[in-house]
Amino acid sequence: MSKQKVVVGMSGGVDSSVAAYLLLKAGYDVIGVTMQIWQDEDLEVQSSNAGCCGLSAVDDARRVANKLGIPYYVMNFKQEFKSSVIDYFIEEYKRGNTPNPCIACNRYVKWESLLTRSMGIGADYIATGHYAKVIRLDNGRYTLQMSVTAGKDQTYALYNLTQDQLARTLMPVGDYTKDEIREMAKEIGLRVHNKPDSQEICFIPDNNYAKFISENTNDEITEGNFVTQDGQVIGRHKGIINYTIGQRRGLNLSMGHPVFVLAIRPETNEVVIGNADEVYSDKLYANNLNFMSIEDLDGDMRVKGKIRYSHKGADCTIRKIDDDILECVFDEPQRAITPGQAVVFYDGDIVVGGGTIMRKED
Repeated sequence: MSKQKVVVGMSGGVDSSVAAYLLLKAGYDVIGVTMQIWQDEDLEVQSSNAGCCGLSAVDDARRVANKLGIPYYVMNFKQEFKSSVIDYFIEEYKRGNTPNPCIACNRYVKWESLLTRSMGIGADYIATGHYAKVIRLDNGRYTLQMSVTAGKDQTYALYNLTQDQLARTLMPVGDYTKDEIREMAKEIGLRVHNKPDSQEICFIPDNNYAKFISENTNDEITEGNFVTQDGQVIGRHKGIINYTIGQRRGLNLSMGHPVFVLAIRPETNEVVIGNADEVYSDKLYANNLNFMSIEDLDGDMRVKGKIRYSHKGADCTIRKIDDDILECVFDEPQRAITPGQAVVFYDGDIVVGGGTIMRKED
């Protein structure tokens, strides 16, 4: 009987490197692949980008593949990445939203595109180094279970994978802590065992979102008014792409007390400012829904909801109010519910599903 073939997405980091090792050890026929998604053809720019988009990632991943004795390829996903991630990121900011490009990349590039191409070369599965676990429930549905280390858990960024994608996905590092993964890499002689984790958005290594958007759109980013909730003009802003809900720094407003961004109104080019207590809300609405552990939501359901990657999650009740719109009411008000971000729902350590935050309750 021939071995099952798995394509491992290798970023050159320690997690995906050990994922390849664990699958090899488990008896799979492993192929390493790095996705070429950087947009700039300049070799100096490519080389200086140390994240998963740079040439250093290819060099590190190739060395790991050679060490493990597995085939290794670089696949070109530049167009898919531009249309599904970069263009989406820019357009969402121009609409006054705060997008999560990693979620879009996971769904449409790392899974949809890579999975299609991997199946085309005869693979049975794709695999990544994410800290999460794919499980199949008694109801027959596939879902994600949180990794053994809550602090490194990455299920939030993977909530919108489809049933078919989950059925063909392996995530072997979800059973280990980060320290265990690093120690394993060291024991088998992988040079990336102490490589730092990537923190920034890979295509904006300097973290200057506004500069990147301004340089990559034909639309003029214009100044506008800072206003209070009752419409009083209190100053001028630099363009809505510079702001996000809950932001305090960089407003340059002398109000005599701390003020925060409450809302962004692209239709009037206004940024709404208010006090700390006004940043909290107990209700949101979400669309672009995707369910994992259940086929659909029928009636009210009690869950924990996470409104951003770093959010610990809070008790809430969810219900559908339309085919693709969900209402989420938290037991306690939550800070800075932000349109464009994902809200992900959990039943214990199991992902129920999630969606994109449309708006909070005014």
